[in-house]
Amino acid sequence: MAETKLRIATRKGLFHTSRENGWELGAADFLGDNCSAVLHHPVSGAIFVALDHGHFGVKLHRSRDGGKSYEEIPAPAYPPTDVNTEPWVDIMGRTIPDSLQLIWSLEAGHADQDERLWAGTIPGGLFRSDDGGDSWQLVESLWNDPLRRKWFGGGMDFPGIHSILVHPDNPEDIVIAVSCGGIWHSTDDGASWSNIGEGMNAPYTPPEIASDPGIQDVHRLVRCPSTPERMWLQHHAGIYRSDNAGFNWQIINDVQPSSFGFAAVVHPQQPDTAWFVPEIKDEHRIPADGKVVVNRTDDGGATFNTLDQGLPGPNAYDLVFRHALDVDQSGDVLAMGSTTGSLWVSEDGGKSWETISNHLPPIYALRFD
Repeated sequence: MAETKLRIATRKGLFHTSRENGWELGAADFLGDNCSAVLHHPVSGAIFVALDHGHFGVKLHRSRDGGKSYEEIPAPAYPPTDVNTEPWVDIMGRTIPDSLQLIWSLEAGHADQDERLWAGTIPGGLFRSDDGGDSWQLVESLWNDPLRRKWFGGGMDFPGIHSILVHPDNPEDIVIAVSCGGIWHSTDDGASWSNIGEGMNAPYTPPEIASDPGIQDVHRLVRCPSTPERMWLQHHAGIYRSDNAGFNWQIINDVQPSSFGFAAVVHPQQPDTAWFVPEIKDEHRIPADGKVVVNRTDDGGATFNTLDQGLPGPNAYDLVFRHALDVDQSGDVLAMGSTTGSLWVSEDGGKSWETISNHLPPIYALRFD
């Protein structure tokens, strides 16, 4: 059986642990550096780490020897802008920059595409690499789409692509999610795009545009690998489920203690089973009643179980970011990290949790290999 490795991207380095060593934390890579995203490529075996050096810019590193050593490789870069081109201004009147601010998501392409990589960035650029990260190309068909002028920042100042889903049976079928810009679908490997997602509602906008798919604040979008038509999303306005690959959505907002949150994962083999981490929205962004819990549904959202065994509270105010919850390929092992540096692992589908650490830096992303 393959080792269950977990990689933990934090504000101050990339940490590692595994089930086989009892979840004991190993030494950190890039200690002190801000790690925004991490990916173990399932085909090449390479490990990719995105770093945000603030004033010194965004960097990208790759390891081809299991993390023993890393080399810096080119980060995605936006092409030069014609000085005569009209600036892109969002609905709030802010000019959207055309330079890389953050690598927010890294995903592998289809297994048939060798070393294909996708990167989702702030300010809303999607990049592709076909040579394992040696070079990157901006997907200009999306970047130049006139509907992108609707996009605006959600939790970040500028819009960003945080979810990239490649269809398990069709490498040219790609779905992405933007905060705030809704869901976009390509059937031709990114050559063209359509804005999908009927049924979502944005109550934070004027009523006349609240149902516009192009301004939805999707916090996280996931799909079930065994049943790719089933998708789940955590939206600013609640939890949604789709049974037709994201074209139409049904809201599920009667969930206690809250239907608001950032993180969402779905069971790899059971499309009706999904997990969410509830928070109080807008003014506070803290767990309800100061208790960290996880909500799990096993019946497609008809009911939810609130799971808290081993999790802290009351007086616990950990926030879980959208990439800080993950489930392994078995569907039994979950990991969750918080903005206050807590790391928890469950080996029984979320019924009970073990505290691995309370003293890590703020956790931005977790990835099982």
